Amino acid sequence: MTGRDGYAVFFFPQALEALGDAIKPYVHESPVVGTHVPCDEVDTGGALIRMTLNGRMPTGEDVSLELMVPSAMVRMIVSRQSGGAFGFAPRSYDAPLPAELPALGASAPPPGAPAHAVPDSAGAGSPALEDAPEGDAAAKPAP
Repeated sequence: MTGRDGYAVFFFPQALEALGDAIKPYVHESPVVGTHVPCDEVDTGGALIRMTLNGRMPTGEDVSLELMVPSAMVRMIVSRQSGGAFGFAPRSYDAPLPAELPALGASAPPPGAPAHAVPDSAGAGSPALEDAPEGDAAAKPAP
């Protein structure tokens, strides 16, 4: 899986404790979402989950790291998308609604006009609307 802004991988507390100091340089604390490992790519195929992290060394060199952990240690993987802050806090991305509806063209029917979705069959002599013929032939069952 490759996300546009990457992924946040959440671990079980016991997994973080078992991994100890080896995982600490890669773990980020967030007051909104909690402890997670931000990564650029995640491969979940197999017994190990492979996480690719792209970063920069203190010397300025670009570096790409791959972390592999057993899949049983991972609680959840969340895709991080651009467009705002990452987390589960309330957002206000909704566009404001227009003050009034747009005007329709001159060919539009008035609001009280009947709909033309159902054909008007009363004038065409529909069998469902005609009276049954009188006499013995009206209610006889078929032979």
